[in-house]
Amino acid sequence: MGKIILVTGPARSGKSEWAETLAMQSGKAVVYIATATDNPDDQEWHQRILEHQQRRPQDWVTLSVPVELSATLADAKPYTCLLVDSLGTWVANLLEQDEATWENILTELLETVDLVAADMVFVAEEVGWGVVPAYPIGRTFRDRLGSLVRQLSAFSETVYLVTGGHVLNLGVLGSPLPNRGEKGVRSQDS
Repeated sequence: MGKIILVTGPARSGKSEWAETLAMQSGKAVVYIATATDNPDDQEWHQRILEHQQRRPQDWVTLSVPVELSATLADAKPYTCLLVDSLGTWVANLLEQDEATWENILTELLETVDLVAADMVFVAEEVGWGVVPAYPIGRTFRDRLGSLVRQLSAFSETVYLVTGGHVLNLGVLGSPLPNRGEKGVRSQDS
């Protein structure tokens, strides 16, 4: 199994830039897995995507993977470092799935991550630090992404929180919660 790193934080905090730095430092060929799809009609979104593209070194391979993340990870070569940016966008792309289908997709992703020989750096947005969303779809997004981040952190060698342009290594500053049998969450002994 390759090294797994999770980089989380709020919007515009610098988490993608930190993840890019970690991928460069891996010394491996980087495969950037973009979960967003461009929408030229949305100029602000289009500009965000352009900013990300312009920061990437030209020798990185970029794959557009809005949905089929597990299959893409499973095909990774062991000599690569996969940078997945971002899990929040990936979850948003799958919001229309019913709960049972979502649970199957999530289980498949976590099982795949556990088997991949390549290094992986995941970028995820932090959600749920504010008010409870007023609409069901907002609550579904917050709950699904929050649960995914927690479960993926159990697989991760290192978890970083990037906020206000500062990087915090959560493994140095804190302790993971004990496993209470949450589906997909590994114990510390796993």
